[in-house]
Amino acid sequence: MTVFKTFWKVVNKYKGTIIGYTVLLLIFGTLSMSSNDVTDDFKSSKPDVIIVDNDKSVLSNNLVKYFNDNANILDIDLEEEKIDDAIFYRDANYVIYIDEGYEDDVLNGNNPEIKIKSSGDYSSSLAEMLLERYLKTQDVLHDEFSDKSILVNKINDSLKTNANVELATKINTTELTRLSRYYNFASYSIIAVVMFIICLVLSSFNEESVKKRTIISSMNYKKYNKCIMLSSILYVLFVVILYTILGFIVFGSIMFSKRSLIYILNTFIFAIVALALSLLVSTLVNKKEAVSGIVNVVALSQAFLCGAFIPVMWLPDSVLKIAHVFPAYYYINSNELLASLEVLNFSNLKPFFVNLGIMILFIVIFIILNNIFSKKKQVLRWIDVNGVM
Repeated sequence: MTVFKTFWKVVNKYKGTIIGYTVLLLIFGTLSMSSNDVTDDFKSSKPDVIIVDNDKSVLSNNLVKYFNDNANILDIDLEEEKIDDAIFYRDANYVIYIDEGYEDDVLNGNNPEIKIKSSGDYSSSLAEMLLERYLKTQDVLHDEFSDKSILVNKINDSLKTNANVELATKINTTELTRLSRYYNFASYSIIAVVMFIICLVLSSFNEESVKKRTIISSMNYKKYNKCIMLSSILYVLFVVILYTILGFIVFGSIMFSKRSLIYILNTFIFAIVALALSLLVSTLVNKKEAVSGIVNVVALSQAFLCGAFIPVMWLPDSVLKIAHVFPAYYYINSNELLASLEVLNFSNLKPFFVNLGIMILFIVIFIILNNIFSKKKQVLRWIDVNGVM
């Protein structure tokens, strides 16, 4: 109980730091609410589409041209594995397979089979609407015009007269994008608040005077460590709850949903990653003076490289490759995924679970490294005390 009380006394001593980073997050959350650069209009963001044209005919080329005008056609290796990866990692929203014989089927009055793959987000819904619109127009006109050149012209003329397509989505993409930005920025605050406080608390417990009192007390070493670990986890839980409450204050009703629960789960796992990293840093660094510098370097670097401060879409590929070494990359990637999904099901959430697994792997790695360095320090301390060369 004494360890628990001491832990929270030290936390209370640095409450100004917690308040400071929390105010930053609150300000950013409020700014994201008033931001007008997010829009539900699909025109601001075309879907990313892959088209596999195995027919190479006049009609299939016209379908490709239609998507080239209304979407972003990705130029990638058309191997099935590459296509599946593009869908899985949300590099592509929609894949269209045009089978050989497509043109013959249309001209003969048969319905051509179009196979598709979808990422399940609202951009894929737009791509699906574009495809349906084209195929329905083609289906109406092919009976009247049997010449494929005339048919192509009539299809294009008909599509031009009704070019405005509204994206019917059941989700509020504007609010979800803002919520995602809030949680993305929270990655910076969480890393800073958790690492700064935990490292300083553990540094306080590692002071010689505190160590001596612990040694002469009746509390055994294992119980002592358990109390510190339990206190640390409760502190992390406190931070997650605090930032969740801020989310309710800023975003209101949108937080009352299944989607927000997944955001909270993602945030909690990321906060545990920050805790595990804090334990490692506190083992390697004993001086309180060095903690602030290390925390700032870690928090700011992941914030700039992983998309907390700058949206991922604006970051160059070279930066994103470096970002893969930071846990925040996978946390932010999951936030972006949650903001884009039209339907929440296991298939669509597979990338989320992969990101979650990678963050858990980071936790395991940090704990293993912490144990290795901790044991080495104990050996070196024993050698120093006993004068062994």
